[in-house]
Amino acid sequence: MLRQRLVVQLTVSITVLIALIEGGAAVVNVRTQERQLVDHMAVGADQLARGIVSATWHAMLSDDRKGAYEVMQTVAAKRGVDWIRIFNKEGRIVYSTRAETGRMVDKNAEACFVCHEREQPLVRVDVPSRSRTFRDSSGGRTLGLITPIYNEEACSRSECHAHPMGTAVLGILDIGLDLAPVDAEIAALKTRTLWVLLAEGALIAMFLVLFIRRFVQRPIAQLIEGTRAVSAMQLDRPIVASGSREMLELAISFDTMRERLKHAVAEINESRQQLETRVTERTAQLEAAQAKLVRTDRLASLGQLAASVAHEINNPLSGVLNLSKLMQRIVTDDGIPPARIAEFRGYLADVSGETARAGRIVSDLLAFSRRSRPRRADEDLNEIVVKTVLLVDHKLRLLNARVVTELSSRLPRVPCDPSQVQQVILNLVINAAEAMPDGGRVTITTRGFPGENHVVLSVSDQGAGIPPEALARVFDPFFTTKDEAHGVGLGLAVVYGIVHAHGGDIEVESTPGHGTMFRVTLPLTPPTTTEEPPK
Repeated sequence: MLRQRLVVQLTVSITVLIALIEGGAAVVNVRTQERQLVDHMAVGADQLARGIVSATWHAMLSDDRKGAYEVMQTVAAKRGVDWIRIFNKEGRIVYSTRAETGRMVDKNAEACFVCHEREQPLVRVDVPSRSRTFRDSSGGRTLGLITPIYNEEACSRSECHAHPMGTAVLGILDIGLDLAPVDAEIAALKTRTLWVLLAEGALIAMFLVLFIRRFVQRPIAQLIEGTRAVSAMQLDRPIVASGSREMLELAISFDTMRERLKHAVAEINESRQQLETRVTERTAQLEAAQAKLVRTDRLASLGQLAASVAHEINNPLSGVLNLSKLMQRIVTDDGIPPARIAEFRGYLADVSGETARAGRIVSDLLAFSRRSRPRRADEDLNEIVVKTVLLVDHKLRLLNARVVTELSSRLPRVPCDPSQVQQVILNLVINAAEAMPDGGRVTITTRGFPGENHVVLSVSDQGAGIPPEALARVFDPFFTTKDEAHGVGLGLAVVYGIVHAHGGDIEVESTPGHGTMFRVTLPLTPPTTTEEPPK
């Protein structure tokens, strides 16, 4: 379609341009020939007028007006002569082949204006100035020519009607010739010129179509086919074109571009393969680093829990020790006195309760520190929150922090690894407690939304908040706003990795002086491609 439009546009444009030039030249040529024909007729009319003057000279000299008029009437009867008339010097028509003898003519009329346009009438006027063309009442064109009749010496000495010597012009001979033959010739010339122009235009258009198709359309079609192959990344196909030298150079330039593009694509593919290999290696290294980071954070969390767990275990053990001493006092050599059996059983029940309490604490600690393979199951998020709070209860009391839980009773079960989610809650709660040096409230909230495919866990504090410039980096490894004695910046990085491994998201909102809130979103549909970080 593009090539067809190009052929049509070039053909039409060049043909129209040539037609305009040829048409302009033809118009100038027709007008020139028309002017030449009219000039030739004017010369012929002048010769006819001079012949009439010569033929009537003797009759006029002898005052034989009848003979002179018969000569003029004979000439006027010839084909192509419209009229012959004579004006005297006052402007009266003294003879006319038409019925107008005796009529005065205005000096501003076309026959008189040539000589009388000035105050002093002209005596000698050249032929072009004496001729005029106009249309008669029937619409045909007429050539009019005036010829002055000069006062000759023989006329001034004639006895019959002598004229004074001071009179230069005795009268005017006016001849009208029909321009119908000239107009017919001009019309025929215009018709011939039009046909010639049409024939030339058709021949030029045919030549242009053949020329453009051979030297423009075919090379362009070859170039378009080659460039389409390049756009389809068929870079092994060379670009060739026939035609003029310029087209060949253009094809060579396109082919050089194709070769360079081919080498560039090969280099890009090689670089991409190398990049993919490096990315794979770096990904493996990052996964290993993430696993180390999680283990490091777990060890740090275990270190923080050690004192709290030791204190929690020490309380039931101390109670067991005291209760055992009391039971030893009750027992005698004869056994347990019947009166104190109920008391002994009470002490024994307290020993069982304290021992079970210590066992639960140790069990929770072992569950947190156990390095098992990652697993995902439908878990009760509220239950994980409660267990985690019990695990860090002593630590929170040491920090003078009070935990308030707002747990949704209609929370759906969440597919997750409970130990990893427990680690997330533990880090967020301890960070919240440490953000309040003077103590305060840590609020843990769980929310589920009907029709939504996720649940939300939020942990907020009443601390000093995080500076705005530090919000964007809180999840970066080894970035912390605490002093060296309270952290190295790994906890939130581990939290971020665990949450994203579960296909969730974590956000932070903080207002300086009003506290911070971390919002964790966990999906109800387990991710299929995201792997969880190992413990």
